[in-house]
Amino acid sequence: MPRIAVIPGDGIGPEVTRQAVRVLRLLSEERGLPLELVEWDLGAERYLRTGTAITEAEFAELERDYHAILLGALGDPRVPDNAHTRAILLGLRFRLDLYINLRPARLLHPRLSPLKDPGEHGIDIVVVRENTEGLYTGIGGQFKRGTPDELALEQDVNTRKGIERIVRAAFEYARATGRRRVTLADKANAMPHAGELWRRTFAEVAAEYPDIEREALYIDALALDLVRRPGRYQVIVTSNLFGDILSDLAAALVGGLGLAPSANLHPGRHALFEPVHGSAPDIAGTGRANPLAAILSAALLLDHLGYAREAARVEAAVRATIERGETTPDLGGTLDTERVGDAVCAELRRSG
Repeated sequence: MPRIAVIPGDGIGPEVTRQAVRVLRLLSEERGLPLELVEWDLGAERYLRTGTAITEAEFAELERDYHAILLGALGDPRVPDNAHTRAILLGLRFRLDLYINLRPARLLHPRLSPLKDPGEHGIDIVVVRENTEGLYTGIGGQFKRGTPDELALEQDVNTRKGIERIVRAAFEYARATGRRRVTLADKANAMPHAGELWRRTFAEVAAEYPDIEREALYIDALALDLVRRPGRYQVIVTSNLFGDILSDLAAALVGGLGLAPSANLHPGRHALFEPVHGSAPDIAGTGRANPLAAILSAALLLDHLGYAREAARVEAAVRATIERGETTPDLGGTLDTERVGDAVCAELRRSG
């Protein structure tokens, strides 16, 4: 039986995660899906209470005894340096070598897009973001801090291994899902050393996939064209920083971060699923948090575990609630977080 660690997190994290867990428990208890959900006490409350974010033993247990992790969101103003967030989230990404950050952006209803015309074929973009290198490694430092000559350096780490495996993952994903174009986003004109390595590796890997069209675009040109012609893009592969930015832009085109799920993957080893949005402490406890990104993250989790039919049912239930306007105010509805969860669960029961 797949064992899933549930980390509700901070801010709105517990509120949206609760609804995702309701969906998974419904499928498990009412539909016989074999899932074991175990809640973990990791987050700001535990850090403030004990001074510990996550222990070596807990890292080892998550890696050894769990098939996947469902995470709500991390971040709390009471921890201004976000030490616990870096220790838990980045710690898990690096310790479990979750080098693929998969961020789908699919338009579930035309009225959700801020674009006047989202295009004849709608919007269905997947950003495949390198997740363990780039500017997120924390390599760098400060010199002469607090003086007029202060210097800060961040090192952008790009390895042949890291680039090759994320590019290959993008092409494999495209082939597995019937997509016909992979776009590389970089800034090779301003970052020639890393850019040349990315483009050369991209071309070499792409040659192994002659059935899939390839192109390389500068990130600024791609960002502009995503707004103009989002329907032409299918799979975008890029670095850690650029993927973080582009996936938020793609999410805005389909309704916002409240509909943006993500998967952090190392195929055959481990996986972590989380909504793209943050902990939003300013709306925590108000009932305004949109749980659909967390529920769609649970759908990605199901698909990863091999339950493709159930994953499709969850996405269809989300789509149905959106079509009926059973949403939180950010999507034009009047429901609170709990009632949106009620609506999705009711739809799943009807469609079962």
